Amino acid sequence: MNSSTEAPKQSRILVKLSGEALMGSADYGIDPLMLKRVAGELRDVQALGHQVAVVVGGGNLFRGAGLARAGMDRVSADQMGMLATVMNALAMQDALESLNVHARVMSAIRINEVCEDYIRRRAVRHLEKGRMVICAAGTGNPFFTTDTAASLRAIEIEANLLLKATKVNGIYSDDPLRNPQARHYPRLTFDQVLAERLNVMDATAIVMCRDHRLPLRVFNLNSDGDLLRIMRGENVGTLVTN
Repeated sequence: MNSSTEAPKQSRILVKLSGEALMGSADYGIDPLMLKRVAGELRDVQALGHQVAVVVGGGNLFRGAGLARAGMDRVSADQMGMLATVMNALAMQDALESLNVHARVMSAIRINEVCEDYIRRRAVRHLEKGRMVICAAGTGNPFFTTDTAASLRAIEIEANLLLKATKVNGIYSDDPLRNPQARHYPRLTFDQVLAERLNVMDATAIVMCRDHRLPLRVFNLNSDGDLLRIMRGENVGTLVTN
């Protein structure tokens, strides 16, 4: 994809969903209504002719980094966090299948009784056959976030665009939920994101996108229909390019 704000008429995209996005208005766990709404938006994007992959986080069920700071062994904590992402991925697969969307969960850690192993060529083949691919368990390694996993998977499957779903409509100079004076950026470069430490994704993920010239768009998942508007070419949220 070039650096314009328009999405290509037909493309392969990867959507990064945080675990918290699936909580809806709840304090913990998965909100079935939110899950169904997100699944419906993903279905509608696919219906436009786009190939869709998804990476899900696990923060609504378990935060490995938080327990590590509290004294738990970091590797064990991160492995537990990976399992939480598998649970979210299975929930998303079920929601998609209830909408008659063929979906496959592919895990970076072996858990063959419930889902497939992530194999790049197989993931691409699923996409080519019209199936939605849900990538779980991050990169399969501790110390790496699901943001980094999203960048990695998007690059591996040769996605045209990485979409990061957040709670606000793009990137701001500060947290707009705490600072009403925070400035919204409609467009940025990856170097600006790094230099200004805007923290929309971790630095490793941003550098990977920059080095592989993978456009990133940040949007508000809570704004109903924004994902579909992006894929129709509307300038929603913040676009980050080289």
